[in-house]
Amino acid sequence: MSKMDPGRKGIVESVKDKMVGSIKGTGEVMNAAVDTVSVSARTLVKSAAEVGGDLGAVARNTVEGAISGAKQVGLNVEEAASAAATGAIKGAGEVSQEAVRQVRGAVTGFIAGVKVVVKEPFK
Repeated sequence: MSKMDPGRKGIVESVKDKMVGSIKGTGEVMNAAVDTVSVSARTLVKSAAEVGGDLGAVARNTVEGAISGAKQVGLNVEEAASAAATGAIKGAGEVSQEAVRQVRGAVTGFIAGVKVVVKEPFK
């Protein structure tokens, strides 16, 4: 086993540190994307309620869209689905308890092959 030149060792460590920083930055971007999914779902459900839309259908389609988008950009599909479902229920909570019931029923279980886990509390 040969010893690495101290100058090269410093370069290798620097590259390693930059890669770790990049991965951490990517994690922050992924968290921001998941938060965006949740806020978007919340807004879509509230907007649908304002125009008399089918909240269950809107919520389910929102989760399906989150799953599809997550697959396309390499996000964790379960996290994206959960964020969309949770956001949709939060939006429904700003409408009525009946809206919450409809949305919860629409986003619970498996959607597009993904088990959707709703995270509480919704406040």
